[in-house]
Amino acid sequence: MMATIIDYNNKVFKALVNDHTGHVTSNTTFYYYQKGTVLWGTYEGGAIAKGTIVGKVLADGKLQYHYQHITNEGKMYTGYCESTPEAKYNGRIRLFEKWHWTSGAEGSGTSIVEELSAVS
Repeated sequence: MMATIIDYNNKVFKALVNDHTGHVTSNTTFYYYQKGTVLWGTYEGGAIAKGTIVGKVLADGKLQYHYQHITNEGKMYTGYCESTPEAKYNGRIRLFEKWHWTSGAEGSGTSIVEELSAVS
């Protein structure tokens, strides 16, 4: 079966669910950009003052990236994430994420983020 190509360029996501050990909340907004297989982006909101991601898009549409952010209190954190996409009936992309901290905190978790509608 051939995988559907997903273009993440200029996509905006909001968190639906996050483990208690994560910092992302429903007030966190993610802005994704893509050129070829290279993925990058920014995020902010809630307890996060500013964050960045950089990684790659795999042939099956999955994402692998590293993230880093600074909280509103000035603490810095880094981690690694793998995301599996799902196309929803409404045309939006939902990402099922498995992440783990690499600096600033310990542990791992899961989260779900969903693309915001192009018209809001």
